[in-house]
Amino acid sequence: MMFIKDEEFIRGNCPMTKEEIRILSVAKLNLREDFNVLDIGAGTGSVSIQMSKICSKGMVTSIEMDKEALEVLKLNKQKFNVPNMNIIEGDAVDLSNSIEDYFDAIFIGGSSGSIEEIIKRYALKLKSQGTMVLNFITIDNAYKAIKTLEELNFSTECSQISVSKTRGKSHMLMANNPIFILSARNNGGNSIG
Repeated sequence: MMFIKDEEFIRGNCPMTKEEIRILSVAKLNLREDFNVLDIGAGTGSVSIQMSKICSKGMVTSIEMDKEALEVLKLNKQKFNVPNMNIIEGDAVDLSNSIEDYFDAIFIGGSSGSIEEIIKRYALKLKSQGTMVLNFITIDNAYKAIKTLEELNFSTECSQISVSKTRGKSHMLMANNPIFILSARNNGGNSIG
């Protein structure tokens, strides 16, 4: 499976999970081609589309509430021709009761300040031994997520990734924000088998 490069995506003014972080995050989800996967805070869709390509016989559900991001998400879905991607507009917490599927893997890229509530609600929709991968810019949110997941009997691992790239004729390194990648496995204490 080829990974999609940043410059291939339609961007607009929306934040996007950068290539190196996207590759690591998707790899930590341990996806299979028939998986049913959820992307909360899908943004431009860079992670959703990459997951849709890997899970070609499965389904990816993408939740996004920002109007501008939704427009870019729809454009990227069309550009990359991923019919196995379902876009749902709205707040993940508000939508949790109406989403009846159970998922093999869940990616959380955005939480709009509701990380603990999102984890608690969607942990119930993650199959036993399923994987949840979360990305954070702030230490505070990473800590809240680890604490919440461990209270739910998930095993967790957190990595901090820092990427710098050369720019200009002098090849000066320019750093992107460091990102925390939190991966968690559902040990079966709170969901279906």
